[in-house]
Amino acid sequence: MAYVAVKGGAAAIEASLERLRYERLKSGVPLGLDEVSGGLSVLIDQVMSEASLYDPAVAAVAVKQAEGSPEEAVFLLRAFRSTVERLHTSRPAVTADLFVERRLSAAFKDITGGQWLGATTDYSHRLLDFSLGDETPASVRVWVNEVEARWQAAGPRTRFPKVVDCLRAEGLLPAVPDDDTPPLDVTKGGLTFPAVRSQRLQTLTRGQTGTVTSLGYASLRGYGVLHPTVGELRVGMLPLVVDPPGEGPFDEDDGYWIGEVRVTEVETLVPVETDVGGRTVLSFDLGYGLCFGKNETKTIAMSLLDQVLESKADLGPLADEEFVLLHVDSVEATGFISHLKLPHYVTFQSKLEGVRQTRKAEEAP
Repeated sequence: MAYVAVKGGAAAIEASLERLRYERLKSGVPLGLDEVSGGLSVLIDQVMSEASLYDPAVAAVAVKQAEGSPEEAVFLLRAFRSTVERLHTSRPAVTADLFVERRLSAAFKDITGGQWLGATTDYSHRLLDFSLGDETPASVRVWVNEVEARWQAAGPRTRFPKVVDCLRAEGLLPAVPDDDTPPLDVTKGGLTFPAVRSQRLQTLTRGQTGTVTSLGYASLRGYGVLHPTVGELRVGMLPLVVDPPGEGPFDEDDGYWIGEVRVTEVETLVPVETDVGGRTVLSFDLGYGLCFGKNETKTIAMSLLDQVLESKADLGPLADEEFVLLHVDSVEATGFISHLKLPHYVTFQSKLEGVRQTRKAEEAP
């Protein structure tokens, strides 16, 4: 680490790393990876989304190594991701095929297939549950087995029609033609401006959860005039299919199912004012968000920012895609802030000498 321009730098760094490991292990009870992935599933999902790598087992290693720090875990997982070979590209995933675990609409009380509350803290009391300290592996195993048996008796997983499709069938939302343009991968080609929508969506889903949420909140409170409504929120398992080896074209039935990824998807209905024949007419625009794992707040905020950036609405800095997209990245932001801790001896001494010379000149008779 040549940046540390002091004698004994290597020894000091080794001692620092030893102290880092000691702080993680000093309780004498190391966390098992199963405990991390099972008990911190929301954190695992957040890290996978911001790192653009869906692998709960590897994400658990990153979270354990980072001692629960999301920013450090994302940094570790992205570094690992850069070493992994890309073997296949899946066919476009169709979210209508989502096997739903949770589904709701804030726009309609009665939707085809019904509302599924699923797992959520939305309806819980925000009170600390100190009985969690009494849980044991044996008691947990008995309870889980009972619940799973009851769920299996309820029947197979279900697919549901999408709320926005029902609105389009009524002519309340304009039909959108299929766009088969290959997306631009920001992890391979970087982010360019002006950005196309595929780049914006990738950057937002990789964005730091707190930052995306804050900017989405700002679009409502600081600049928003019209109130958006969640048309549909879904959490579930999304099937992925790849083409067989060899040259195409391939038929629909030729693909290979390779597994599922858990995702959160949100489609937000945003009222917009349009000019029709010289008069203002209220209509609806659509904002879209999708993230790995279960991360509802971020996905809703992402859908709000998607609509703002796509529509070029006059919302100050939130309508500036360079401002938004260049400031949501977790690794970029934490890396640049953290670099201020590193030695800046030469540059600071230069500034300091400039200040001294200026003061001497001012104090001279």
